[in-house]
Amino acid sequence: MIEARLGELVDRFHCGSYQELANQARSLMNDALRREIVDKMTTNETLFFRDRSPFEALQHKIIPHLIDAKEKTAYPTRLRIWSAGCSTGQEPYSIAMTLSEMIPDIHDWDISIFATDVSDDAIKTASTGVYAAHHVERGLPSQFREKYFQPSTGGWQVTDAIRSLIRFQRANLLEPFTGFGRFDVIFCRNVAIYFTPERRVDLFKRFADSLSADGYLFVGSAEAPSDLTHRFFPEDHCRSTVYRPHGSTSLT
Repeated sequence: MIEARLGELVDRFHCGSYQELANQARSLMNDALRREIVDKMTTNETLFFRDRSPFEALQHKIIPHLIDAKEKTAYPTRLRIWSAGCSTGQEPYSIAMTLSEMIPDIHDWDISIFATDVSDDAIKTASTGVYAAHHVERGLPSQFREKYFQPSTGGWQVTDAIRSLIRFQRANLLEPFTGFGRFDVIFCRNVAIYFTPERRVDLFKRFADSLSADGYLFVGSAEAPSDLTHRFFPEDHCRSTVYRPHGSTSLT
């Protein structure tokens, strides 16, 4: 995989080996090469409403619970959601469409979907919201295409009303979450499987610190934070497992 993805960079930068390419990337003067390597090595395989059950849990259990829990607070219409490792944007757009289906006056609410990825190319694609026809056909209900997309050069573009709910930003999950704030829901699926066990534990600790007291964490099916039972407890909703910080109100 490394040869297939980085071979062209080895030739273009006149390196005699992959080690020499790595040494150049570590150079303080070669930030552009580092970013190219990240873009080429990042796996951006995703689709709209991937695995579906997390979005069903979001719609039928989690958002209704959060709305009820916030009703008597100072900010009853505020929701903060983070799509960490958002790839080319299908996940945060799926979240935004789910919320739009649930909340008719959504643009009168204080809703923010924060979407981050380590790849500049992925964030650029996600920000434009333009997808080829075969991407739109994968996982997206046909009625959502008619409601939330419009024809565009190169395929279909997400409507401005949905795009306005999302803020895209490049971010590396191995670095501190400086200035990110707290979130009611965090999606980070099929990302931590690429981390070492130590890095994965550290990541989930920082997610726990970034969740509101009544928050929810979605991870991939092979990424359960089993080493952090003192920070999270699992709940099953709509065939999906979600993790809650200890002290939050159980839905079960």
